[in-house]
Amino acid sequence: MTHPAPSTRPDPENTSAASRRRALTVAVWLWVCLPLAYGLYELVSKAAKLFTG
Repeated sequence: MTHPAPSTRPDPENTSAASRRRALTVAVWLWVCLPLAYGLYELVSKAAKLFTG
């Protein structure tokens, strides 16, 4: 039994869904990483004040 050759032309529906999924993934990572980065910055700056006087 042979399988048909995969289509070389991308399916516009799948491309659009993949694009939306990628955009959502980037948005979620930013939603998490930006506050985390700010919190780490605040932690380091306050720890520096604590240990340096």
